[in-house]
Amino acid sequence: MGKQTVIFDFDGVINSSSGWQGASLIPDSPVPGIKDAIIEIRKHYRVVVVSSRCYQAGGIEDITAWLKKYNIQVDDITDEKPPAVVIIDDRAITFDGKTEGLLEKIKKFKSWHKK
Repeated sequence: MGKQTVIFDFDGVINSSSGWQGASLIPDSPVPGIKDAIIEIRKHYRVVVVSSRCYQAGGIEDITAWLKKYNIQVDDITDEKPPAVVIIDDRAITFDGKTEGLLEKIKKFKSWHKK
């Protein structure tokens, strides 16, 4: 059996996103420390990047080129969420099994780079 998968979002997790500027425009550098973190994680897990950029023409190629520019290696880049042990995303709320207050959590949500 192969390694289990960890999914990484691209913008705001690997790429220190200053905001969406189009699918093919990726002006920012990596989040500090992310390259080393991915190196360590890949020793134990398969790392797959899942990004909405991949829905755009050339999106996968643009992410691939950006990762190559910064010498960051991952195992796959896709627009489809594969089975995974965990998803690392800057725009997510961890569901704790309780629905009470979920709408308020959504309304108050802010990504780490907007706090």
